[in-house]
Amino acid sequence: MATVTMPQLGESVTEGTIIAWLKQPGDPIKLDDPLCEIETEKVTAELPSEYEGTMGQILVPAGEVAPVGAPLCEVEVAGEAPAPAPAAPTGEATPAAAAHAEPASGGGWSGGPMAIPPDEPPASFPAPTGNGHEPARRPAASPAREPVATAPRPGKPDDRSRFYSPAVMRLAREHGIDLAALTGSGIGGRVTRKDVEAYVQHPPETAPATPSPTTAAAPATREAAPPAAAGPFETVTLSATRKTIAANLVRSNLEAPQAWTMVEADVTGLVALREREKAHFQQQEGVELTLLPYFTAAVCESLRAFPMLNARWEGEELRRYHALDIGIAVATDHGLVVPVVHGAGDLSVAGLAKRIADIAQRAHARRLRVEDVEGGTFTVNNTGSFGSIASKPIVNHPQVGIVTMERAVKRPVIRDDDSIAVRWMMNVCLSFDHRALDGLEAGQFLTGLKHRLEAIS
Repeated sequence: MATVTMPQLGESVTEGTIIAWLKQPGDPIKLDDPLCEIETEKVTAELPSEYEGTMGQILVPAGEVAPVGAPLCEVEVAGEAPAPAPAAPTGEATPAAAAHAEPASGGGWSGGPMAIPPDEPPASFPAPTGNGHEPARRPAASPAREPVATAPRPGKPDDRSRFYSPAVMRLAREHGIDLAALTGSGIGGRVTRKDVEAYVQHPPETAPATPSPTTAAAPATREAAPPAAAGPFETVTLSATRKTIAANLVRSNLEAPQAWTMVEADVTGLVALREREKAHFQQQEGVELTLLPYFTAAVCESLRAFPMLNARWEGEELRRYHALDIGIAVATDHGLVVPVVHGAGDLSVAGLAKRIADIAQRAHARRLRVEDVEGGTFTVNNTGSFGSIASKPIVNHPQVGIVTMERAVKRPVIRDDDSIAVRWMMNVCLSFDHRALDGLEAGQFLTGLKHRLEAIS
């Protein structure tokens, strides 16, 4: 019997949430068959099996959080001798005892983000490739796990409705909730964190007391008072993505002395070029042509001229990279993610447009792979997409620079010959880590980017 453990799905990832099990005990398993779907603060991915055989016991039910390296399930490997059955105890077991002879599984681990409910079908995700998702092999025997339980009631053997994880117990204590009153959505009726959090946000209404005959007969002297408000505020449960964003931004602000500067660029020629090409491009390439791939191409050219911004901190060491691996900030319903266009400097505008469209679509669908979010050397943020004309971005740690493309707007502009013309103008904002470079290099980079944008026609 082999044990499948939680892999590390990305840099700095310490835990993951089981969204759904794709195999159940007794199901046949082939090599690389997806066993379950795992959600972390960076990606959502299927976990492929490194074994061939039969699915064994599920140790972490859907909806629970597990740290990296924790046992998730067991697989009876093909060709291995089955484990000997435990010796039967002396004496006959009573029917009630037999009903509860199966140990509780999936005790879970404390902490972690709110997960997608087990009864909500998640999106289909591509099977991860390479060795980055392959779990470490573990000994045949899984480590002992201590479930938290309260007086199991008689029921069928797979009834887990009264076994609670430490995280569920802690959350219930904090809010004074009787877990016996909740209907669980997990495996075997198990109450999950999601169930408790949903109960906290939307508690059931208390049934009104039955009036006494005297009270019922008395005439109403005034209108009934309106129902009392639920309270002056409600607690917002942060998703795994939002928690990671918060931690990274705090770290970036604390560790990096950040400076900010801005220039405005006349992008009239760029806007006109995009208008001429967008219909043909849509028909030929199948994706929309926006200003972003043109802007990203200009950023890559500027980084080649000023490579001190194409760098990352690795501990106390500042590494300047030759490859231009550009992070593209994407605002999604589940938070801001920054997938990376690897080798962006080697792509044409058409190649960038297709690559950006692909990663943005997969980011919204939560189908990014681990390699899609790692290794960025510089970040581009299209804040103009939601109408912003100026912004102060925070450097994406451990990088040293981030640039924003603001909204292009028509404005009257005084030309060099003192004539006034209506032009498309765009503000370009740069935040940078002052430890890695000074204002001179940052200003030169931004000026070079401005000239490259203005030269497009």
